[in-house]
Amino acid sequence: MAFGKSLDLPTAETALPGRADAMATDAVHFVTGRPLKGPHPEGFQTAIFGMGCFWGVERVFWKLPGVWVTSVGYSGGVTPNPTYEEVCTGRTGHNEVVQVVFDPAVITYGDLLKAFWENHDPTQGMRQGNDRGTQYRSAVYTLNAAQQAEAEASRDAYQAALTSAGRGTITTEILPAGPYYFAEAYHQGYLAKNPAGYCGIGGTGVVCPIGVGVVA
Repeated sequence: MAFGKSLDLPTAETALPGRADAMATDAVHFVTGRPLKGPHPEGFQTAIFGMGCFWGVERVFWKLPGVWVTSVGYSGGVTPNPTYEEVCTGRTGHNEVVQVVFDPAVITYGDLLKAFWENHDPTQGMRQGNDRGTQYRSAVYTLNAAQQAEAEASRDAYQAALTSAGRGTITTEILPAGPYYFAEAYHQGYLAKNPAGYCGIGGTGVVCPIGVGVVA
C-alpha cells in the first residue's frame, strides 16, 4: 500500500477511512492459552500502554506475575479497525499498544506503571530508538479517573528524576482510552512465535536514577 508516512497526527478529515469489520486475530494467548477477548476473572482490571514496537512490549508484560493475559493492538487514533500497514503510514493516528489484563491483588496498576517507565525511553516523541513514526510514541491510555491520576503522578515523579539527572522532557501522552482494536493474529505473542524476532524493547540501555530505562 503506497501511502506516504507522516510524523503529524491526522485529523478526522485527513485520516484513512478504515472499515466496519475487525481484523481477524488469535482467540487465545500463544503463551498462556487464556482468551484474549475474555471472559476474564471477576475483579481483574485492564491497562493500556504504548512504548514503541508492541512485539517486545507485550513480552515485558506477559512475564510479570499477576498479569492474566496480554494482547497487542492499536489505540489513540481515528481510523476504525485499521490494518498494521495502515497504522504504519501514520495516517490512522493510532499507536502500537499492549492491553494488559491483571489481578490487582497480585500486581498493582502502580507496578505496571513502573514497568512502563523502566522499559522504554519516554522522552523521544514520535519514535522509540531506531523505530520512527507516530505509532511508536510513548503513551498511557487510562480506563478510569483513578488510573489517570496515578499515571500523571508517576509521570511527574519520573520527570523529576530525569531532570535531576540532566535528561530530557517526558513526551508521554496520558489520555482516557478510546477504542482498542486487536492487531492481526500474527502480531499476537509475536516473540514467543518467533524467538529470534526483532525486539527493540525490554529494559536495555542506560539506567537513570529511580530506574528509568533509557534506550541507547
